[in-house]
Amino acid sequence: MTIGKINIDSALKNVETLLREDKSASPQMRAMMELLVVVIGLLLAKLGLNSSNSSTPPSKDPHRPRGSKQKAKGEKRKPGGQPGHEGNTIKKVDNPDVIEPIEIDRRTIPSGKYTPMGFESRQVIEIEISKKVIEYRAEILEDALGNQFVARFPDGVTRPVQYGNSIKAQAVYMSQQQLIPYDRVRDYFADQCGIPISAGTLFNFNQEAFGLLEVFEAIVVRQLIAQGLLHADETGINVNGKLLWLHTVSNGKWTLFFPHATRGGKAMKAMGILENFRGILCHDHWKPYFQLKCLHSLCNAHHLRELERAFEHDGQKWAKKMQDLLVEINEATEKAGGRLAAKMVKAFVSRYRNVLTRGDRECPPPDPKDHVGKRGRAARSKSRNLLERLREFETETLRFMTNKVVPFTNNQGERDIRMTKVQQKISGCFRSFEGAQIFCRVRSYLSTCGKQGLAPTDALQMLFAGRLPDFIAKLE
Repeated sequence: MTIGKINIDSALKNVETLLREDKSASPQMRAMMELLVVVIGLLLAKLGLNSSNSSTPPSKDPHRPRGSKQKAKGEKRKPGGQPGHEGNTIKKVDNPDVIEPIEIDRRTIPSGKYTPMGFESRQVIEIEISKKVIEYRAEILEDALGNQFVARFPDGVTRPVQYGNSIKAQAVYMSQQQLIPYDRVRDYFADQCGIPISAGTLFNFNQEAFGLLEVFEAIVVRQLIAQGLLHADETGINVNGKLLWLHTVSNGKWTLFFPHATRGGKAMKAMGILENFRGILCHDHWKPYFQLKCLHSLCNAHHLRELERAFEHDGQKWAKKMQDLLVEINEATEKAGGRLAAKMVKAFVSRYRNVLTRGDRECPPPDPKDHVGKRGRAARSKSRNLLERLREFETETLRFMTNKVVPFTNNQGERDIRMTKVQQKISGCFRSFEGAQIFCRVRSYLSTCGKQGLAPTDALQMLFAGRLPDFIAKLE
């Protein structure tokens, strides 16, 4: 790394050489200088990290370009959709809610006799946001003996005044799907609809949805266990100032979010899915996953970023070759329809191993002589650890080229968990563990319904009406 005209890596190597050769320095001074070199090395390693060579999110990239994307040199692009872009054109509806006939002002046309020839129509789409109050009046009958009989109210109508299912569905949609804080949801109902709803009532709506979804959660657990491929990921969440973990297990049809105090095996066991799963699990090499009795597929998006770091920071040329090779294998696999022929597999595996062999020369393991008399495993650089991991988990890294259902990355799991990070940015934390539980179960339901083609508001309307969507109900 170079800052100004100074090559920091070369400067540090010169300092280390001088420390070894200079015998006049006292042990105390030598120890202090060695510590400073280590600290500077650690700081430099962090200084150059960004979203392309680490797990740092793009939003934290230094000097991240803002605003519109830069145009290519000489390119003149107009605002809006570009050539080839498939747009969504607004279309007329067959049955408009209101029809407003417009007659010709006869004073504006020549006098004479005219025959009606139909009409030309234009539609204007509007939205009405208003309060609608339904009053049920149950008939009361009394017989000759004074006994009264009252008509039965519809199911769910139990109080003199109460909120309807449409309000509950909208409130839960805004707070859990759109991640709008309770106070702002309350303001929306008051300002736009003239309906006063307290933050406590909004929480009660979410709590009710949580209870109604207990059956759904049991179903989704069973469904995920039976799948052939699953994606797993986890992220830290702030619960009232304390670090907890939100786990997700999902695929293209089903999603389950689960909060837990720990990140490892205890959380996986508490979910009740992974310990019983026997298919292929795609993940980012979090070690506790390897305790499970299933096959594994590693996320190559993580590998590409780590290889980028090894090339940029440590100057590892083998890392660049491996990065290019993985991309080439993925492109070939996609072109072949998701699975390579045995001859191509053999050729790519051979090249894969040759790159790692080159890496052994470029990034050798630590010399055992330097570790004599010391405890534990000899320290390795990040580049060396990556090389050894790619060799040890060759099958898991390259499984995507021999199995059609296995993807190149764990993008499905990361995409499913992404909105959790957005929630943490907006709200900062969950106020209680119960709030995290509600978020996870409701988001699991809404994510699953979205994957099945059901709109979130429709899914919530059905939930508060006491029924689950057909694709879930048939599995009870």
